[in-house]
Amino acid sequence: MSFERDDWDSIYRRRSLDQLPWERGKPREMLVELVESGMIEKGRALDTCCGAGTNGIYLAEIGFDVVGIDISSKAIEISRKKAEEANVQMDLRVQDFLVLPFDDEEFDFVLDSGCFHHVAAENRTTYIEGVHRVLKKGGKYFLLCFSHKNGPGWNQFTEQQIKQLFSKHFEILFIKDVEFLEGDLVYRFFLNSLMVRI
Repeated sequence: MSFERDDWDSIYRRRSLDQLPWERGKPREMLVELVESGMIEKGRALDTCCGAGTNGIYLAEIGFDVVGIDISSKAIEISRKKAEEANVQMDLRVQDFLVLPFDDEEFDFVLDSGCFHHVAAENRTTYIEGVHRVLKKGGKYFLLCFSHKNGPGWNQFTEQQIKQLFSKHFEILFIKDVEFLEGDLVYRFFLNSLMVRI
């Protein structure tokens, strides 16, 4: 099952950020490492399912031109407040990730930190093709999604599944299994992958 707009608004309205597992108050370590190593270069970036904007704000602070989208208007409201407090400019929009209202090859980088595992199985091809379309040729796509090591589930992925889903449109530079202590103090397994748009 996937969540709808009202579900996400309800989650962001009912809970404080420190009660949300994915809102860790700091950017994802792997994202920071990839940027600092030069594997992800500064440019125009799209943050899908941006939530409270933590990763996008980090990118904006170091010189990326960031567009953040989320299906939840409450999440975008929180993101805008946090961006203002951080004194950074970001284009933050309430937007469904299946309908990306951007030009072809508009972005140098697409960040997907926990978005893909909320895409319903029947919509995965639409989502992947949308990301591919808005990325420049040679642009980078960073994926963080639930790993099968968390247990069975429709949105827990193996490395082989990621390869099967994405290899038609992307060169996969790496896929790594990682374990994170989330904001709710529960350890969860994720797959991290960096890809290049072909």
